[in-house]
Amino acid sequence: MESSLYDFIILGASGFTGKHVVRQALQFLNPSPSFPLKSFALAGRNPTKLSETLKWAANLHSPPPIPLLIADITDPQSIHRLCTQTKLILNCVGPFRRYGEPVVAACVETGCDYLDICGEPEFMEKMEADYHERAVENGSLVISACGFDSVPAELGFMFNSKQWVGESAPNRIEAYLSLESKNKIVGNFGTFESAVLGVANADQLVQLRRSRARRPRPRIPGPCPPKGQFVEHNKETGLWAVRLPSADSPVVRRTLSSLAETPHGLPGVNERVEEIEQRTAFWSSVKPARFGVKIGSKSLIGISQIIAVGMIMGKLAKSSFGRWLLLTFPSVFSLGCFEKKGPSKDEVDSASFKMWFVGHGFRNKNGKGSGEVDMTIVTRVMGPEIGYVATPIILVQCALIVLSKREVLPNGVLTPGIVFGPTDLQKRLEENGICFDVISKNVKL
Repeated sequence: MESSLYDFIILGASGFTGKHVVRQALQFLNPSPSFPLKSFALAGRNPTKLSETLKWAANLHSPPPIPLLIADITDPQSIHRLCTQTKLILNCVGPFRRYGEPVVAACVETGCDYLDICGEPEFMEKMEADYHERAVENGSLVISACGFDSVPAELGFMFNSKQWVGESAPNRIEAYLSLESKNKIVGNFGTFESAVLGVANADQLVQLRRSRARRPRPRIPGPCPPKGQFVEHNKETGLWAVRLPSADSPVVRRTLSSLAETPHGLPGVNERVEEIEQRTAFWSSVKPARFGVKIGSKSLIGISQIIAVGMIMGKLAKSSFGRWLLLTFPSVFSLGCFEKKGPSKDEVDSASFKMWFVGHGFRNKNGKGSGEVDMTIVTRVMGPEIGYVATPIILVQCALIVLSKREVLPNGVLTPGIVFGPTDLQKRLEENGICFDVISKNVKL
């Protein structure tokens, strides 16, 4: 078993999200030679918990003979050993600012590929700064944010952008996230911890960005839109909304910077002529735009709760004692939005998301005339609960694409959008319960 080569290894398989990734992966395990996933293994510190995870994921049926491997983030040799046994690591161990770098370093060193579910901008951008060139040299592909952060935002942005056909062009595309449930919505504690640490270390992200050379920015028609109100009532979606400081906007901007550097996308390791043509055609249909994300609620009470949680976190996360309070009593200081035990099965089953993309732009791509936008296109991405259902679906589908189409994918530390945009990821997600729809197209006469 030690000498076997697995298609991928799920690291952190016994964690809150990891066990749901295992359950999702089992649905695609097939020994057929024509199937991309023939074998995978689970890895973590505790073999008992890994065994219990496998039984749970198999839904009490006799679990398949999935290998259980012992590995510890604090033991670099154990992580290095994992990378030599597999083509791909699926990393579910967060917060990534604390535990992610040793795994990325081992993958890059060994030429192993890497996907994670990170939503932490500083970690992702630091890994790009420190490991991209080495990953290219060693033939490693490292992609963070392969979960709800930030694939729906990336593909949703591209889906809206591609609706601007002919001479029309977007000036800005704004995403409005609505989390919906028949029961109360309880978030993953790991997500809360990552957010707290992100707020606490916001200055480090600013310093990191200032230390790096500025990347090219895409040319976008029309002037920069005004900042707008702190709380907005959006007429296209019917939501009250405030800006969401998530990873989505930085990730999309990094994708657009990559596209500004290489307008036809990044070449794959060993593309054929038809694959080059497909990639070129795809990126020629994507038009850049300014992008932002807001979180919305149908009521002012709901948006007031979101604002209150943001203010509490922003105040307390700056001190060590405040962080201790936040992370020790998450339910109290998040007003019930996050709990250490996570949501119940009923809460997960009843939850869903809608992400609206409202594009404002011009019928004429040069924005001639008054300079005011005269065209609006609204699209939507919607699907199941974001943390335990949508994220495993997205991660596993990204992994299957890497396994089946590795030769047409590039090397390096990259964003999901620039890698998976030209692939069939959107189609795969639609086949697994995540929908993409055009809602409306309006032209101001």
